[in-house]
Amino acid sequence: MMPVQFKVDLFCGLQELVGGFEPVVLPGVIQELTGLCRAKGRDGAAARYGLSLAERCTVAGANEVEPGTVDAQLIDYAVRHNCLVVTNDRLVKERLLEHGIGVIVMRKQKKLDIVRK
Repeated sequence: MMPVQFKVDLFCGLQELVGGFEPVVLPGVIQELTGLCRAKGRDGAAARYGLSLAERCTVAGANEVEPGTVDAQLIDYAVRHNCLVVTNDRLVKERLLEHGIGVIVMRKQKKLDIVRK
């Protein structure tokens, strides 16, 4: 939902920041966005846009995702695949950093940056 909230081209910003990359989205993230799409207003619009971005990503296979909350799945996937994660969720970011996983966040509401511990 970051691209709508901060009016940033996520894929362009990622390309500038890390060069080549393969965007991956977890099935649970798609389910969460689908549920949020029903909301009216900015949150619903941001979720709908998030789903359109997810269409440009590879969806992780069900065998690659452990059972649990979406946040736990995301952290587990990132640790197992040693990949960067884009998030503005403070708790998820802290847990990823504790595991040594780099997190891509918004800086000054206009620029993507990588945070590492």
